Amino acid sequence: MRIGVPCEPADQPRAAASPQTVERMIRLGYEVLVEHGAGARAQFPDEAYEAAGARLAGGAQVWGCDVVVSSSAPAEEHLALMSRGAVLICRMDPARRPELLESLRERGVTALALDVVPRISRAQSLDVLSSQANLAGYRAVIEAAAHLGRLFSGQVTAAGKFPPATVYVIGAGVAGLSAIGTACSLGAQVRGSDVRPEVADQVRSMGAQFVPLPSAQEVSSDGYAKEMSADQASAANALYAQQAAESDVVITTASIPGRRAPVLLDRSAIEAMRPGSVIIDMAAATGGNTKLTVPGQVVTTDGGVTIVGHTDLAGMLPAQATQLYGRNIVNLLGLITPDKDGALTLDLDDEVIRAITVTHDGELLWPPPPIQVSATPAPSRPEQTAADDAAAQETARAAQARSRSRQWLGLAAAALVAAALVLVTPSAATSHYIVLMLSVILGFHVISNVTPALHTPLMSVTNAISGIILVGAISQVGSPHPLISAISLAAVVLATINIVGGFAVTHRMLAMFTKD
Repeated sequence: MRIGVPCEPADQPRAAASPQTVERMIRLGYEVLVEHGAGARAQFPDEAYEAAGARLAGGAQVWGCDVVVSSSAPAEEHLALMSRGAVLICRMDPARRPELLESLRERGVTALALDVVPRISRAQSLDVLSSQANLAGYRAVIEAAAHLGRLFSGQVTAAGKFPPATVYVIGAGVAGLSAIGTACSLGAQVRGSDVRPEVADQVRSMGAQFVPLPSAQEVSSDGYAKEMSADQASAANALYAQQAAESDVVITTASIPGRRAPVLLDRSAIEAMRPGSVIIDMAAATGGNTKLTVPGQVVTTDGGVTIVGHTDLAGMLPAQATQLYGRNIVNLLGLITPDKDGALTLDLDDEVIRAITVTHDGELLWPPPPIQVSATPAPSRPEQTAADDAAAQETARAAQARSRSRQWLGLAAAALVAAALVLVTPSAATSHYIVLMLSVILGFHVISNVTPALHTPLMSVTNAISGIILVGAISQVGSPHPLISAISLAAVVLATINIVGGFAVTHRMLAMFTKD
């Protein structure tokens, strides 16, 4: 079968395939035709596609292929060039374009919409929304830095000092987390909020502070965001307005598939922001998250707040956007070409394939049947009476009391052992115990405050400490006192095991970041 890669419209800078993904399509057994100039705006010349094994062709020939892959939905004149039974793979926004679906059905085209991939683990490699949102979040911060007119990181110089910029990100999905990570890497103080309280750890892991909403949102059952109730939206918008007034940059990412983007910041909230502040509205393509957003334009309010309404932030990085989009398509082709023989097999019993197939054999298959993607609920427990609850609480209190008793007994035993050691130790060496206790206390506080990102360097430090212990223990192995000699021998063995194991683990961790 032949795959066609056509030129995209003037407002679409990314292509549907890069030379690298063309090579992978050919390895799946397909013949690939690329329209002249298809990758020019993504910095991929025709020669690169030819070197990858593709054949250059005109637009009519490309649209007449068995399979057509595109970044955007085709116009009517392009649909007229497709043959009945052909397969179209692209982003279609089927929930908002019923007329396109009807046209595809009438022409007998099998259409696969890449922008409705279900949010389940096995479909992540096909999810163009996630791959493009990751780029969009990065680009949103770059746009914010360009319009803010000041450094994100604070500095102390001979001429004076200034604090870092404060960034507030609304929404901690793929785009939001990407924006949070980029802003943190630039040195800004970042805060983030999301309707899902379970993403708080993800926000904190990126180095930002999580600001919870007044009321938690129900977890989505399909992996996409749901519209909040009126009371929830009102309480959340009040928090957004408060945080926005304290921030230099606000990045909004809230979007609901098939619906207009929710308004998070109204006119009064924007007017309360400081002059020079910047809002990056990542939902501008679907109406915008603010009342004053103008899709496709950058506007400045009378109060000096700049609102950036770019509708395709990922497209502003066309080379990377093309590469990721092309990989998503190749992963889909790998799924529907199980034998790698260039023969497309559409298995509608596969829940992923069924979810993205909107038309097939002259039938309209949109909307697809729902897919449950939320975590499996815990098995229900038999209903407990008040007496059962009281007994359970009493049992828990008894267990806690026994645990505390064991802890006190352990501390008492440790104190007795320490006292015995002090009594049998020569008076000249008793001062070393004070040094040992202080070292233990200091080491505990230092190590407990090390962030997870520094665990690998910390392991190297512990290896160095173990080396010092090893050297000291070797010097005491030959002591005439049998107790000192035995303790030194044990220290030699344990320190050696720690050093060897530490370096082995370090090398394994470093190997994870090494290319094959």
